[in-house]
Amino acid sequence: MKFTELSISGAFIIDMEPIQDHRGYFSRVFCQREFRNGGLSDKISQCSVAYNLVEGTLRGLHYQLPPKQEIKVIRCIQGAVYDVIVDLRQSSPTYCQWYGCELTAENGRALYISEGLAHGYITLVKETTLYYQMSQFFDDALNRGVRYDDPAFGIHWPIPPSVISEKDSTYPDYIPS
Repeated sequence: MKFTELSISGAFIIDMEPIQDHRGYFSRVFCQREFRNGGLSDKISQCSVAYNLVEGTLRGLHYQLPPKQEIKVIRCIQGAVYDVIVDLRQSSPTYCQWYGCELTAENGRALYISEGLAHGYITLVKETTLYYQMSQFFDDALNRGVRYDDPAFGIHWPIPPSVISEKDSTYPDYIPS
C-alpha cells in the first residue's frame, strides 16, 4: 500500500499496489504492520457497508465527539463517489478547510480520515457501495454532523444532491471559533 498525506493533517489517500497476472490482480487493502509503519492507527472496532441506490445521494458530513472520536478508512467497492472531509479541530492550521476526491471501484483508492474530521460523500453513479473501517463503535449520543452546504466551509460538490436525509440537510450553521 502507498500512503499519501493530504493537505489536511492526519488525512491520507491509500493506494493499492496490486500484483497482476492473467487472472486479474491481488492487493492488500489493510495491513496492521504497514499502517503502523506509516504512522497510521491500526485499530479497527467496526466495519460497515453503505449501499446507495441513486446517483446524487449525499450522506454527511458526520463525526463523533470525544471520548469516542473515530478514525475512518473509506473505500468505494462499487460505483463512484466524491468524498469530502472537513477539519473541525480548532487547534489545527487547516481548521474549517475541506478536501475532496473521487473514490471509485476502478481506482481502488481509500481515504484515511483522522479524529476530528467530518466526513461525507455524494454518489456519482447509481448503485454505489462504500466499505467503512472505523476505530470506534458507533455512539448515537456522540454522533454529530455539519451541513454539506454550510457557508463556513464553501464545499464545491461536483453535482447537486438528489437524495439527502432530513437530518443531514438541516444541521444548523457551523460557527467557527
